Amino acid sequence: MLGPRLRFGAFIAPFHPVDENPTLAIQRDLELVQHMDDLGFEEAWIGEHHSAGYELIASPEVFIAAAAERTKHIRLGTGVSSLPYHHPLMLADRMNQLDHMTRGRVMFGMGPGALVSDAMMMGIPPAAQRDRMDEALDCMVRLMRGEEVTYKCEWFELNQARLQMTPYSRPSMEMAVASQVSPTGARAAGRHGLGLLSIGATGQAGFNALASNWHIATEQAADHGQTMDRQAWRLVGPMHIAPTREQAMEDVKFGLEKWIYYFREIANLPIVPEGPDPVKAMVESGLAVIGTPDDAIARIQQLVDESGGFGAFLLMDHNWAPWAQKKQSYEMFARYVAPRFQQLNDNREASIAWVGARKPEFSAQVMGAMGARIAQHIAEKGASDIRPEFAALLGGATPPKAD
Repeated sequence: MLGPRLRFGAFIAPFHPVDENPTLAIQRDLELVQHMDDLGFEEAWIGEHHSAGYELIASPEVFIAAAAERTKHIRLGTGVSSLPYHHPLMLADRMNQLDHMTRGRVMFGMGPGALVSDAMMMGIPPAAQRDRMDEALDCMVRLMRGEEVTYKCEWFELNQARLQMTPYSRPSMEMAVASQVSPTGARAAGRHGLGLLSIGATGQAGFNALASNWHIATEQAADHGQTMDRQAWRLVGPMHIAPTREQAMEDVKFGLEKWIYYFREIANLPIVPEGPDPVKAMVESGLAVIGTPDDAIARIQQLVDESGGFGAFLLMDHNWAPWAQKKQSYEMFARYVAPRFQQLNDNREASIAWVGARKPEFSAQVMGAMGARIAQHIAEKGASDIRPEFAALLGGATPPKAD
């Protein structure tokens, strides 16, 4: 019996070094989503950031609206919308509009906001971000299910608030909460029975926290009369693959050091392992795959085993390699990695094994059928002009003469 189909996609922050034309960078992000749609990837999640120069998309909703017009099948999510930065009614209304415009292809990912610099520019104390996310989330879940909400707190107010349009997706669009190492996201997801977006799942701390965060989410769900669905759990990690490990390493010389610089020196996010050779440390720790399709397969299997199972793996998108090599990496992933976890070739492999094992039997049947037809032809037309290859098919026997 076939198991659940593991889905694949990308988590597009994005990361663009400051020496690149930002207009063309965003255009490339749109082209990437189109490329993924053509290759059969199931999901693309688009980030929201407002400072630090690398992560250029300020409005995932605007990006998704443009991407939806260029694609046919891929689902598009906010990865993630920072809830403390928005009035809940306004954000819910925009997402609900996208739900209708995309005919249900949109997903809503949410979090407290990753960059302290974003919060500071809006006068939001970093210590308040997670509490504000919880307050907004409690209201948004209800709004996006078509309910009326009245609520007042320190930073927003809702008075008999309701979305004008009934949600296109029922009971609402799919929703997921970002989670890294702390239990904040897992608790919020469990409280409402939402999906979980495990960002940085391949880093050592994130990897070690997978099972515990899932346990926290299921525990919270049980306490609040909800259930958690492993198919709605998504893990995120960076990869670049090529035909050989040597080629993959050569490819990432283009932009990996700039990515490392951003995380270590600007964003101040503890993702990259410490050490004199960060690239080697990233590969050896399992944070990143820089290698072949087989290396990617092995790492994803480790994640499946450690987590107990999840619904989707999202490539943390980056610009480590030149555009052509980056596109090739996505194509190789779709061709050689995804099928291993989606049982796409199980029947093909069974079929080729079955035919190969019965080759002598099938060959004999074919030769017998062809020989019988040749013998019939000769019996009807005479054997005076029999060709040598026909005689060989008859086993060298003298064909019967026509009466």
